[in-house]
Amino acid sequence: MIQVAVGIVERDGLMLVCQRRRGSRYELKWEFPGGKVEDGENPKVCLERELSEELNIAAEVGEEIFRQPWVYPDHGEFEVCFFSVRSFTGEPKNLTFEKVLWVSPEDLDKLDLLEGSREAIRHILKKR
Repeated sequence: MIQVAVGIVERDGLMLVCQRRRGSRYELKWEFPGGKVEDGENPKVCLERELSEELNIAAEVGEEIFRQPWVYPDHGEFEVCFFSVRSFTGEPKNLTFEKVLWVSPEDLDKLDLLEGSREAIRHILKKR
């Protein structure tokens, strides 16, 4: 099982979402930033690294807010760990995505989201 760390990056009541590049797996689907945990790395450290690489921010990764297994039939089994990120240094800069957007939590369901994020979004919105 592949472990993935994902950040729910928030600022001023909005959440940062990222659109996968055209031509990539699941092209143009929206997701939260993050990535695969490398050997010897814990999920929080992975997320700090990924947010730096993808968005050029130094994030203070907070608490784990949701964890779920997910299977993409064409890509394998994943354990996805969602973390709160409410503090970071720098202005997010799109280094790897088609687009990045700040959206209100209520507008997340209007986006063409990766299926693996939908349950986490329901969980997060219930807790608000």
